[in-house]
Amino acid sequence: MKPILFLLGWVFFGLGAVGVLLPGLPTTPFMILALWAFSRSSKRFHDWLYSHPFFGPPLQSWDRHRVISRPVKVFAILAMLSALAYMIFVAGLPLWVYALCASVMAYGAFFILGKPSEPPA
Repeated sequence: MKPILFLLGWVFFGLGAVGVLLPGLPTTPFMILALWAFSRSSKRFHDWLYSHPFFGPPLQSWDRHRVISRPVKVFAILAMLSALAYMIFVAGLPLWVYALCASVMAYGAFFILGKPSEPPA
């Protein structure tokens, strides 16, 4: 099972790394999943990712306080709204697809906005 989780950790890490460059593809959720997979398969890579200079701080904030920073919240909401607007005005999909996507995005926005933006004092 450990080799599968280790491979899964790298898949999630790769998706998260691509998310740094591609707007709309989230980085932090994939890094959280990578951290989880590494925690079950490799202490070395778990510790490396957790203390990484770029990816580490958001993971530590999430791990310690379940914090999602304000800039990440703004970006996530704007990315969801942009994707929904693109689907509505460009994609030409059936109405039920818009409703389903809007519902999933609304749940995502509710979850994101429900988390604190800063660690407790």
